[in-house]
Amino acid sequence: MRLRLILTVSSLVGAMLAVPAHATAAAFNHPGVLVSRPQLDHVKANLGNEPWKSAWAALRASSFASLSWTAKPRATVECGPSSNPDLGCSDERKDGMAAYTHALQWYLTQDARYAQKAIQIMDAWSAVISQHIGHNAPLQTGWAGANFSRAAELIKHTYTGWPGAARFATKLRDVYLPTVIAGSPNTNGNWELIMTDAAIGIAVHLDDQAAFDRAVRTWRGRVPAYMYLTTDGALPKSPPGSRYDTRDELIDYWQGQSTFVNGLAQETCRDFGHTGWGIAAAVHVAETARHQGLDLYTEAKDRLRHAMGFHAGLQLGEPVPSSLCGGSVTLGLGPTFEVGFNALRNRMGIGMARTQRLVEQGRPAGTTHFLGWETLTHAENPA
Repeated sequence: MRLRLILTVSSLVGAMLAVPAHATAAAFNHPGVLVSRPQLDHVKANLGNEPWKSAWAALRASSFASLSWTAKPRATVECGPSSNPDLGCSDERKDGMAAYTHALQWYLTQDARYAQKAIQIMDAWSAVISQHIGHNAPLQTGWAGANFSRAAELIKHTYTGWPGAARFATKLRDVYLPTVIAGSPNTNGNWELIMTDAAIGIAVHLDDQAAFDRAVRTWRGRVPAYMYLTTDGALPKSPPGSRYDTRDELIDYWQGQSTFVNGLAQETCRDFGHTGWGIAAAVHVAETARHQGLDLYTEAKDRLRHAMGFHAGLQLGEPVPSSLCGGSVTLGLGPTFEVGFNALRNRMGIGMARTQRLVEQGRPAGTTHFLGWETLTHAENPA
């Protein structure tokens, strides 16, 4: 009996010691949602130099940066297909971007008025928001959740004096996280990747290890099913949990494309706008994970570099082969590759000539939906 007790205690102690250190909430690095303190300190020290100077000027001139910005919260945000109807959809996205913009201004200037404006916007929403409904509700929750989690993270961990922080965190947990963490395996891939971007940001802000781990699992399943490599075989991988598993179903899901090459994405033949969102969201997840000590870039570097280079080349004017999308593509990547280019080219030393040309031509990157000021925060940033 005594021996059995000793063995039981020993097993329990061993199990406790086997839990990795990062499994505790205290191990999360803050601020650590998309941007970190060292990154922003690097930006702050270089605001008088390019490319940060022009990017900072663009931010400051934006309506999102105005101290007269007035939030437009509502209890129920209803978003139909393509945000039609748009009952609070644009307002929520824009308010989230304004909150993040003011949070960045606060850190880079240390002018408390900007922190207070960010708080004012977030408090207005946390006072009333209760649900997202409509066809586009999951995507809308992802867009807004990504912006709001970045803003909340910066303010909570760099500014003293936000009495409503707990209420806002509760809304992130109860209204946003359940939707975005659930994933969306049967929709176009940019949905699930944007939702995962929001999910990992909210998880970090809430110190929620379980949600963080689930977001990483979703990312690890979705990224290989969104960006193709020839090593995958004759067909792209099926998104985990999706209904697409036969050859015909996968080809249909990939917009009718039946010839697969390195870097092709599930939405390439739909349009480059949505494809760019998907790639950018995948990179955002890897960037947030990196701030938490988890290297997802190494796992996905080949997919990311090929996907960015493939689409950058076509966006720059390379001829579209007849085997791709019937010989015609819909361009319009937008400000999507700055974070990924910095991670792969500048930190990891991977050659990315076409991506570099596109990124540098598009500077300074502005804003759209869940993308904001990424030349300012990530260009040439070694931190």
